[in-house]
Amino acid sequence: METIIDIQHLSKSFGTHEVLKDINFSVKKGEVVCVIGSSGSGKSTLLRCINLLETPSGGEIIYNGKNILGNRQNLNTYRTHLGMVFQQFNLFNNCDVLNNCILGQVKVLKRSKDEAKDVAMKYLKVVGMDRYLNARPGQLSGGQKQRVAIARALSMQPDALLFDEPTSALDPEMVGEVLKVMKELAQSGLTMIVVTHEMEFAREVSDRIVFMDKGVIVEDGTPDEVFNNPKHERTKAFLQRALK
Repeated sequence: METIIDIQHLSKSFGTHEVLKDINFSVKKGEVVCVIGSSGSGKSTLLRCINLLETPSGGEIIYNGKNILGNRQNLNTYRTHLGMVFQQFNLFNNCDVLNNCILGQVKVLKRSKDEAKDVAMKYLKVVGMDRYLNARPGQLSGGQKQRVAIARALSMQPDALLFDEPTSALDPEMVGEVLKVMKELAQSGLTMIVVTHEMEFAREVSDRIVFMDKGVIVEDGTPDEVFNNPKHERTKAFLQRALK
């Protein structure tokens, strides 16, 4: 299977505080990788380094055989190949649902308005939001906003989609509708890296689980290996708390 992203010896410090230490892992095409761990373990920083919202302090991110960190001119192109879904949706409040999914395509990918609209409609249908084309974000529930944010990311037709705790800002009754969409995307063969605290989702949907603690990857294996037979005491302690 083709490797989409290969991360080697990645580190990130904020001042003297080292948040990521010597991170090594890769993601293959069609793989769903869930990153779990306590708050402050470095999970979201890792995701933000992967799509360069944060600049890593050291190491390499190999994409299509090239180290992106040593190849600055291709950063914007690289970013268009990685979709990002945030905790807080990050929708454009002054645009309706349809235009939220069209804008990036027209501006960044230089698609025509008609083509962008067709692509947007396709993905709004996938997430079940095609009935709300003219609604503004302020008129939507949290779960609906997050589904629009997923459709917007999909409309860029990225190689992989990164999710940063996509359900953590939602009311409990809305979590299910977003996880259902994500499960369907995983089953469709989309490459996904998901930072999540939804353990049942991670267990059910992942090909691989990465457990992080204090800025390092402690464990990396199948859901069965990590949940049912963790090798490290830190993993065991985290799972005992998380699976209560």
